[in-house]
Amino acid sequence: MDLAELSWPAVAALSKDMPVVIPIAALEQHGHHLPVFTDSLLLGEVVRRAKESVDERVLFAPLVWLGNSDHHLDFAGTVSAPPRTYLDTLVGLAENFVRHGFRRVVFVNGHGGNDVPGRQAVFELRQRHRDRDDLLFLIGTYWSLGAKPWESMPALHQREMGHACEWETSMILRLAPRLVGDHASAVPVEPGVAFAPATRGWVTQDRSQTGHIGWPHLASAEKGEHLFRVFAADVVSLLERVARWDGKSWDA
Repeated sequence: MDLAELSWPAVAALSKDMPVVIPIAALEQHGHHLPVFTDSLLLGEVVRRAKESVDERVLFAPLVWLGNSDHHLDFAGTVSAPPRTYLDTLVGLAENFVRHGFRRVVFVNGHGGNDVPGRQAVFELRQRHRDRDDLLFLIGTYWSLGAKPWESMPALHQREMGHACEWETSMILRLAPRLVGDHASAVPVEPGVAFAPATRGWVTQDRSQTGHIGWPHLASAEKGEHLFRVFAADVVSLLERVARWDGKSWDA
């Protein structure tokens, strides 16, 4: 159910064991061919589809479009909350729901730059409430919940999420094709982690002058529909696990 559509007495009457989902995304550059609202559009659709399966069992907060996108600030149109500011914002959002009695808070993430501050946020939340064993704080990025979409669609070239890539471009082609520019002539930009297994600090221009990472020229609306189905199913599986949690155990 949608938090935005409920009165405060209706929210107060809900079971406090109901999972609360806070979708978090971004407003940032997505190469020459995709809109700056790509992450928010895609996560919104993934959540919309997931909601159809769990609607009465889960409380969905409105999507948070502001993300941690400092690494994209060299590109016009990017709007970002700095990492520490963003982390504190996520902690504050979760604390609001804890104050209202809810015990299971799940951040469903749709932007790679939110991952590190998001994980730190749930870590810090648990430390703040270390005297309670009935609270569950989670963050899950929708494309990293276990699915391997290329196994059920071999035509997919990529094996991981890039940026304005085959996957994201395909999903926007499925969702809002009028917003897609000339992706067919985009030159591939290899993904990957520099200096692996170490982690390098980077900004997007270190890797890509155009802003995309991956193979957008391989995108299609058919691939996009497949990706939406796979990723929405993963989100549903996670939320069902959260709903099944007994309120005490390490896992569900």
